[in-house]
Amino acid sequence: MIVGLGNPGRSYTQTRHNLGFMVCDYLHTVWKGTRYRSRFKGMLSTCRPVEGRTVGLLKPMTYVNLSGLSVSEAVNHLKLSRDRILIILDDVNLPVGRIRIRRRGSAGGHKGLQSVLESLGTDEVPRLRIGIGPLPPGEDLVSYVLSPFAGGELEILQRTFPVIEHGLAELLRSGFERASALLNL
Repeated sequence: MIVGLGNPGRSYTQTRHNLGFMVCDYLHTVWKGTRYRSRFKGMLSTCRPVEGRTVGLLKPMTYVNLSGLSVSEAVNHLKLSRDRILIILDDVNLPVGRIRIRRRGSAGGHKGLQSVLESLGTDEVPRLRIGIGPLPPGEDLVSYVLSPFAGGELEILQRTFPVIEHGLAELLRSGFERASALLNL
């Protein structure tokens, strides 16, 4: 299951904190996902991008900071092991468009990822961080992540979407090591 973090509602659609939703929607289109349906306190679609494997795309509707409620409900209901999920999130500590995939680690200050880790009771949750930083000097973090992309940021990020899709397809095909070589940019 791939989980994109974001906030529900039209006012958040093109904000930095909704980058996880944007990637899920891109994958949904490219992988020809089923219509999103309300499940697990979120919106769930399924697709078969590689060799007939079924992959869920989950967009928690609990707001970013409570994403763990949706993720833990899905994981528990579907009986998924923690290594069978991947969280996609924005990261203010990485430059715009930089991608980093890891099998485990801390939340790094991201409250949505912190909620997921706490709800699942482990830091061994694979995650794909996508840079939206750096935070401008003097800027409030909350205001920054909830604001729309500036300048050419969105175009830079949208150019990473095919790279992410290719890397995730490789993750499904060949495993984490191969995907790491493609996604740690």
